[in-house]
Amino acid sequence: MNPNDMIDDIEWQQLIQTVGEQFSDLTIKRGFQYYKQGFVHPIKMTDTLIEALVEGSEDYRVALKLDRLSESHCTCPVKSHCKHMIAVLLDHVSKQGRFVHAIVNAHATAMLKQPAKTISQDSAVSEHRGEAANALQEKASQIPSLSIAEWHGLFKLCITPLEFSSPNSQYAKKAIAAIYAVKPPLSPVMEQLYDLHAHLFMIIKLVKPAQHSVHSNNTYMGYHTQVAADELKEAMRHIFESGLNITTEPELWPRVTKTLTYLRRQMLTEPKNFSYLSEAYDQLWLKWIHPNLKDTGMYTEEIRKLQSAEEELGDTLSKLPWMLAQSRIYFLMAEDEQAWSWLKTADKASIIPPGYLISYLETLSVAGEWSRLQEWLVHIGPMLTSHRKGIFHDYMEYWTTAVQQLPQSEEQMWETLAGMLPYSKDIYEETLLSYGKWQQWMDVQLSTGKEPLEFRVSVLQPIEKNAPELLLPFYHQAVERYILLKNRSSYKAAVKLLKRLSKLYKKMKREERWEQFITVFASRHSRLRALQEELRKGKLII
Repeated sequence: MNPNDMIDDIEWQQLIQTVGEQFSDLTIKRGFQYYKQGFVHPIKMTDTLIEALVEGSEDYRVALKLDRLSESHCTCPVKSHCKHMIAVLLDHVSKQGRFVHAIVNAHATAMLKQPAKTISQDSAVSEHRGEAANALQEKASQIPSLSIAEWHGLFKLCITPLEFSSPNSQYAKKAIAAIYAVKPPLSPVMEQLYDLHAHLFMIIKLVKPAQHSVHSNNTYMGYHTQVAADELKEAMRHIFESGLNITTEPELWPRVTKTLTYLRRQMLTEPKNFSYLSEAYDQLWLKWIHPNLKDTGMYTEEIRKLQSAEEELGDTLSKLPWMLAQSRIYFLMAEDEQAWSWLKTADKASIIPPGYLISYLETLSVAGEWSRLQEWLVHIGPMLTSHRKGIFHDYMEYWTTAVQQLPQSEEQMWETLAGMLPYSKDIYEETLLSYGKWQQWMDVQLSTGKEPLEFRVSVLQPIEKNAPELLLPFYHQAVERYILLKNRSSYKAAVKLLKRLSKLYKKMKREERWEQFITVFASRHSRLRALQEELRKGKLII
């Protein structure tokens, strides 16, 4: 096994089994404590060996062979199969994104897998498993009457056989399948709620352990775990997108509100830098609660609960989700000033996910609330400047829609884009071209010293067709800059632009002006022999 490579599933299971067989439970538990306290300091890794220092009463050096654990050794008095080796092993598998508790419980797992000594013992185990399965099915048959807490308790029982699996995509899929396997026939709304809670349960199982990382204050999730969490999030998005026809089963509305209570708590304590639960909370409001809400007092009550959470949760409160949640509720109440205020506060404190900002625009566009859409575009624009450029295209699509519906909003669009410079430079220029603002576009290029040859021909063609005279100073200035460089490459670039100028003057029916210019130009630079050669090659002079 190469420690520099990712441990595959077969190697992982073999490693768990080997640890369980060769190390005592007490040694493993003590090694776990050393690992948790951050006592492991890796030195180097080779194809066959991991070397590390482990703090203790003294600093001990461990040489760990993953493929032959029995040949590993430590400088401590025990010398082999010690707690220091376990600490190094746990540090390594954690960095591989594996579930460290599978190693911590390896000895107990190995004991459970030992073959039974008598037929009677085999029968007893089989009978016990049968009784457990029957009890699980009996519990599952009561799902419609069980509370949300009891649902999650049932889910935990369902995935018990997978307890020591690595937290990856395959594990999550098997766990969801196990939870679905016990599901009895349910009504449509109850089915949606069950599906949602199954995915919430698994998201929380994957995300919340990362909150207790022992290596640093930063939240960390292994790659394979993140892939699994992202897949669960996408599945939840589909569940929400299907909507909730609560009118057919109004008696289930209290279960929806209890789901909100549960999700609010989980969202407000989500690990920093994650947004799985806050996105679920947001979607619950947008897709399920808001479209079905008759009692608008629920908005006010939600604001009250969110605000009281600051004191209740103290240091465990996740500030960004907390602020964004209040912005969303005020938005749904159409109290935009309050919503903007919370968004601005959140923007100062952290980086708001761009998709979350765009969702406000999407909601208003779908609802046809064009005046509000225009106002939200103005307020959200500056918050997008810290994000990648691609998000500006999504943003501009909503401006296009707003201007189509409210032509008078175009002036405000230009003011907003100009106010977002220099971050909005690319999209600002693209929009100027798409709106036929040739003069403004050219002013930007001339003021920034942009080179004409940096643009594709297709970009300049509309200007050449509609306002060719604007290209004259653009090309002339660039030609003079190229000449000042005084090298063969720059002379070739100058000639390339001069040939474009020749076509422009002809298009404008000002050939005489061109002839005067090129004659004076060639004479003025007659001592630059390389330039003269390029002018002749370009057939600009004889």
